[in-house]
Amino acid sequence: MDLNPYDSARQDSARQDSARHDTARQDSASQGTGPSAVPSTAKILIAGGFGVGKTTLVGSVSEIRPLRTEEPLSDRSVGIDDTHGLSAKTTTTVAMDFGRISFSSQLVLYLFGTPGQERFWFMWDDLSFGAIGAVVMADTRRVADCFASIDYFERNDIPFIVAVNCFEGAPRFEADDIRIALTLKPEIPVVLCDARDRESVKKVLIGLARYVMLSRSQATTASRG
Repeated sequence: MDLNPYDSARQDSARQDSARHDTARQDSASQGTGPSAVPSTAKILIAGGFGVGKTTLVGSVSEIRPLRTEEPLSDRSVGIDDTHGLSAKTTTTVAMDFGRISFSSQLVLYLFGTPGQERFWFMWDDLSFGAIGAVVMADTRRVADCFASIDYFERNDIPFIVAVNCFEGAPRFEADDIRIALTLKPEIPVVLCDARDRESVKKVLIGLARYVMLSRSQATTASRG
């Protein structure tokens, strides 16, 4: 049975739309964009001293429900965990925090928060495996607590930036003053942030990604020279 002209026209239009859609999808895949493209992934470490805000940072920016391994502080930690200036802290991370954030459809960052207490430092080697860089969080009330993280990443040649978590009531200093206090190299970025604020944390992660790319570019140029 012959189709009427209107049915035939609709089928021709549908075939043309399908062809255009297939062509656009193939173009997107070949250019590394669109739903067919596989996003780049990277592993980021979030480090720093006890109670500096690592768990808060991962939780505030993660697009998935973050994995947390927190346990209540107990009497057994008295004399071991320094809670000076952290009267409101009632839990501690005993293994790691984990979260994920996607920037457009092309970059996915996996965030691994390290435990801050010295007795859990043995886990850092496993957590840092495959990481492209790290964020070292600092608290101006306890700035010396981040020295261990800085030493670790410098010793293992892992690029890092320092993110100062601006707690309410904590002393405020300029980034250059903090750089001097931590004896950092001039090229290592120091940024101020609020670990509770998603947009603030995103800026920190973008800053780290840019620093890592710059460091790799400079290393490549130096090796060729």
